[in-house]
Amino acid sequence: MWKLCGGIFLGWGLGSNDFANIFGTSVCAQLIKYRTAAWLCACFVLLGACLEGPKCMATVGDFMELSATTAFICTLSSAAVITIQTYLSLPASVSQAIIGALLGAGAVAGSVNIIKLYWIVLCWILSPIGSLIFSISLYWILGPLLNKFIKNYYWHHSFLKTGVLVVGCYAAYSLGANNVANITGVYAGAGLITPFTAALIGGLSIATGVLSYSHKVMDTVGKKIVPLDAFSAFIASLANALSLHLFTQVGVPVSATQTIVGAVIGVGLCKSYRTVSKKIITVIGISWFVTPLLSGLLTYSTLKLLGKIL
Repeated sequence: MWKLCGGIFLGWGLGSNDFANIFGTSVCAQLIKYRTAAWLCACFVLLGACLEGPKCMATVGDFMELSATTAFICTLSSAAVITIQTYLSLPASVSQAIIGALLGAGAVAGSVNIIKLYWIVLCWILSPIGSLIFSISLYWILGPLLNKFIKNYYWHHSFLKTGVLVVGCYAAYSLGANNVANITGVYAGAGLITPFTAALIGGLSIATGVLSYSHKVMDTVGKKIVPLDAFSAFIASLANALSLHLFTQVGVPVSATQTIVGAVIGVGLCKSYRTVSKKIITVIGISWFVTPLLSGLLTYSTLKLLGKIL
């Protein structure tokens, strides 16, 4: 069971990196306090993982046949890459990291489910696009409605403060439901634990990461891509949550980083494309390319080295 430590480490990394994707826009818009957001995120991530997390387990767990040792190396390699990116304040994709690691393991074993890989990559492409569409649609639909029915500034601001709180909890729930498979799905696939146990352990490890080391990526997501006001933060968070929950029902874990970036860009395009930081988007894009590559290379190298030693 010590081999589960790799998944726990990866869950900690996901929580520390992806908390910014859930409440970063709201905290940076000063609509909710950081500590309050962290506790709410931890609770609802765990709830989402336990209630709907098993829906995505098969996608990661059945990607290829794994031994418990290989599952440990895959999660440990992914966790190392994610932790470095978190330290550098870069929003990272745990979904890309674990799939990259599995591809590295597949290169050693010579077996990968190509059809499932195509499906996952397609969802990686569609998830930020879907989130961007959600964001633009919600911005133009809810904005006029809100201004029409709530004209008093105090009530307007109060509504948005309450709204980001509720939507943030929903986004945290969706994160747990969708992304816990990236954490412990390989162990469920290897037969080491059941899908529910995998969801519980993964949810607890994500919550721990949120509560202990989640401040590093906050400004990158909440401030540097697009300057956000209260309404923009509300819309971006809602679009992110809807996109994550949608792909959970499909059974594919996607990147919360990609969905929130798509949502924030959508808001930026509604305000003015000039508000979108091309420099930050480029850095994040490079990070998305490097993540699976590094994770795959690290897994491949480790398995090759162990093969020679053993």
